Amino acid sequence: MGRPPVVTLTTDFGMADGYVAAMKGVILRIAPEAHLIDISHEIEPHRVRVAAFVLYAAYSYFPDHTIHIVVVDPGVGGDRRAIAFGTPAGSFVGPDNGVFTYIMAREEIQQLVELREPGYRLDPLSGTFHGRDLFAPAAAHLATGTPLGDLGPSVDDPVTLALPLLEVGPASLKGEVMHVDRFGNAITSIGRLAWRGAELVLDPAFGRGGPSGGAAFSAQGAVTDAAGWEITGICRTYAEADRDQVLALVGSGGYLEIAMREGSAARELRLSAGAPVVVRYS
Repeated sequence: MGRPPVVTLTTDFGMADGYVAAMKGVILRIAPEAHLIDISHEIEPHRVRVAAFVLYAAYSYFPDHTIHIVVVDPGVGGDRRAIAFGTPAGSFVGPDNGVFTYIMAREEIQQLVELREPGYRLDPLSGTFHGRDLFAPAAAHLATGTPLGDLGPSVDDPVTLALPLLEVGPASLKGEVMHVDRFGNAITSIGRLAWRGAELVLDPAFGRGGPSGGAAFSAQGAVTDAAGWEITGICRTYAEADRDQVLALVGSGGYLEIAMREGSAARELRLSAGAPVVVRYS
């Protein structure tokens, strides 16, 4: 027997309405054996860049035959394209609005198509709900073994967003807040960081960096500047800080985070996506 298809969903729909359920119903009518996994439906409405990061943080933990649908689509019904593409780490279906920027920066695109073939969508096609009528059917047909090329013509100019700031200097790392999670932790673009004894080693995401491609420095002596706050030292765990203390630490994804023990650093420091963060070391 072949592997059962896995389909993930990431949207800004929330769970108060029937939108997510409608998408799942469409998928299961076409691919009844599919395993449907919710990554998140709590993306702030229309925040394409946030969706890009949430997907990026999760997709690599799935089997490489997974099909990932993303519907954060403020341009639905307009002239933005609908696309699907394959990589060694899985297939992706959604709007061509930059939501796949981080995936495309990390993975080799093996084939990318525009969803144009009417046989792989619902009829009539709504002008306001492409998640149900276009993306869900396309993903479901991929799950049943339909070749990617059958869904439409190839394209080679997908829309991408600017990558998050990461500047590697001789004694500093400059980045920005990429995402604030539900705990109020501000996840920055300074990563990926790995521990080497008491030192931290930077292996820049998306292959960027200085002449050597990264940096190595003492975690204890590093000073992080976020929103005018200076935080001395970078921790391994939240337990190293006192309750309500602001700290810098390396999160589970390998990115520097600004956090507060049992509190919200984002609220306390008024941090939001795009806020500058600098790590200085000697």
